Amino acid sequence: MEEGNHSEVTEFILSGLTDRPELQVPLFVLFLLVFIITLVGNGGMILLIKTDPRLHTPMYFFLGNLSFCDFCYSSTIAPTLLQNFLAERKSISRTACAVQMCLYFLFQDIECLLLAVMAYDRYVAICNPLLYTVTMSRGLCNLLVAGMYGVSLADATIGTYYVFQMSFCRSNVINHFFCDTPPLLELSCSDTHINEILMFGVACFMVVSSALIVLLSYVYIISTILRIRSAEGRHRAFSTCASHLTAVGMFYGTLLFMYFQPTSNYSMDTDKVASVFYTLVIPLLNPLIYSVRNKEVKGALRRAMNKHLIHS
Repeated sequence: MEEGNHSEVTEFILSGLTDRPELQVPLFVLFLLVFIITLVGNGGMILLIKTDPRLHTPMYFFLGNLSFCDFCYSSTIAPTLLQNFLAERKSISRTACAVQMCLYFLFQDIECLLLAVMAYDRYVAICNPLLYTVTMSRGLCNLLVAGMYGVSLADATIGTYYVFQMSFCRSNVINHFFCDTPPLLELSCSDTHINEILMFGVACFMVVSSALIVLLSYVYIISTILRIRSAEGRHRAFSTCASHLTAVGMFYGTLLFMYFQPTSNYSMDTDKVASVFYTLVIPLLNPLIYSVRNKEVKGALRRAMNKHLIHS
């Protein structure tokens, strides 16, 4: 289509999670509760790690960053979803759509890389415990986090730029509840071949490289744990990884389902359900997983509550 034969889209309409009117209010209440619990859970985890000196270790430094990432991730998607359950006109400006997509990419990449770094941290703690404090120094932890944010920001900015360089003229209705790449590519009258290759290539690099780090870390971790003679020692070593393994399983399982399902089986409705789990449910569950299955976090929470009761 020639450039002069169409007018450029300046705003989009989000189709939302469902178009059934009777479900709008119940879903609004459900996801409002999910959003509130997510903010309280992740905000509480950040505060707990910051205020309790016993949690000032590399493991909890990374966990605090994971909670911050989940807090921001949910805040990027949930407000638009909640607004559109009740709004008559579910519109979003082109600029707001680009900002939402960029933040979505940013926190998705950070979480992906962060889980890999947390796996490496567990590898050092279990396989080289005597060198743990030296290897995972404060300087290295800060450098790793800064590197993750830098790489993720570069990827998010470049990815968003290439998507919004395209012309959108077929329709302005995004068949999704937020600004994601696949439904936007469907609206483009530009050649999307390069964008699709770029999106798949970056997704492969980020997911596969971080998943390999996790996999290799746990191969060494499991090998070391199996060499521990006492059952109690093996259980104690494995318990330090249980929460992280659960978070990794949920995150990478959903990612692999979203990005690597066969094209013949692809459905936007399926993608919406996966996106709900990925953008809203996982940020809700992460602080619960790390608090319920972690003795140190539970101990810090009890100390914080006792301190509050004494002062009150």
